[in-house]
Amino acid sequence: MAQAASVTGASGTGSAGVVVVGASAAGTATVETLRRSGYDGPLTLIGDEPHPPYDRPPVSKQLLSGEWEAERLLLRPAEEYTELDVRLRLGVPARALDTGAHRVRLADGTEVPYDSLVVATGARARSLPGTAGVSGVHVLRTVDDALALRAALADRPRLVIVGGGFVGAEAASVARSFDCEVTLITTGEAPLSDVVGPVLADALAEVHREHGVRLVTGTRVTGLLTEDGRVTGVRTDGGPAGGASVPADVVLVGIGALPNTEWLAGSGLPLGDGVECDSRLYAGHDVWAAGDVASWPDAVSGTRLRIEHRTNAAEQGRAVAANILAGPGAAADFRTVPYVWSDQYGLRLQVFGLARGAGETQVVDGDPTQRKFTAVRVRDGRVVAALGMGMFRQLRTLRELVATHAPWQPESLTC
Repeated sequence: MAQAASVTGASGTGSAGVVVVGASAAGTATVETLRRSGYDGPLTLIGDEPHPPYDRPPVSKQLLSGEWEAERLLLRPAEEYTELDVRLRLGVPARALDTGAHRVRLADGTEVPYDSLVVATGARARSLPGTAGVSGVHVLRTVDDALALRAALADRPRLVIVGGGFVGAEAASVARSFDCEVTLITTGEAPLSDVVGPVLADALAEVHREHGVRLVTGTRVTGLLTEDGRVTGVRTDGGPAGGASVPADVVLVGIGALPNTEWLAGSGLPLGDGVECDSRLYAGHDVWAAGDVASWPDAVSGTRLRIEHRTNAAEQGRAVAANILAGPGAAADFRTVPYVWSDQYGLRLQVFGLARGAGETQVVDGDPTQRKFTAVRVRDGRVVAALGMGMFRQLRTLRELVATHAPWQPESLTC
């Protein structure tokens, strides 16, 4: 296991301090926890977007729908960073890291020294090959992405959504509120089928159909149709029916995300699916990682995880701050029960744990067809996730089963 190092020069005298790359939920939680826990050395927060740190879940929900404007997403008022004595460097991406010299090189050519570095650069939307520069093709990850798509939806276009994950499902809900014609194409049996399993996925798919969404399942998009540089539709493999095309005025690509680690090439940090940390979120060379970019070995599941959830990002930011202050002898392992929620058509689906992947779904309480239920995901005989809609109190009682990967014993449940 790599040996963690504590930040030096805590009083700030002759110290480069702590530098956090990533003006994200994880980055903000890190600097705030450091300051409120008594760290009084230099503290710098670097972000590639020009916006102050903001909350990402509302991007595909309230911001896209127009219910909120961008200012409401800010994690902290701008003056709070001044009060915390945090130096903000916004709109300047990090381009390289020299771990030997303890310096981060930015896109404007400047170099920022550090004693301890936190990588919180998150992830970016995965794109389809051949979509670069094509007008009318969107992704949905940032404030600017949401504002651009919102403007496009205002014209009530024919929208094709590529991907049946959380982003695609939420965007379909919002687009129907704009009275757009919506087609959602997914390689799965239904939207979110890999997360909730076939029984619940069928119930959720019916909600989409009731609201006028055309679902094309078991089908892969193979390319775009364009005219004069603008998208006019998508080509698909057609699933069992063979190749086909679907007309579109606007296309949203929601096929997952990639961790932002390219700027770390040649740094000596272990990179794979993210920054590969130890159980304390330490990557070596006085570098830590937090949020969507961090990969770490989970003691409960026995697997290496990288989680793209808002709550996990904040938890990891706080944990990294505590470990930096604690020093190598007292740094603690990071443990969590992941939590994510999704708002669609006025309904809220909530998930504790790691629901994605193979496993069976067991309904514990309620009725999925009535959009009021709790359920568990069971893998190798153990509870790995709990899901619910409209029954949060009952869902909370299942959280401990997820936290311990308890054996699935339905007769022991009292909810």
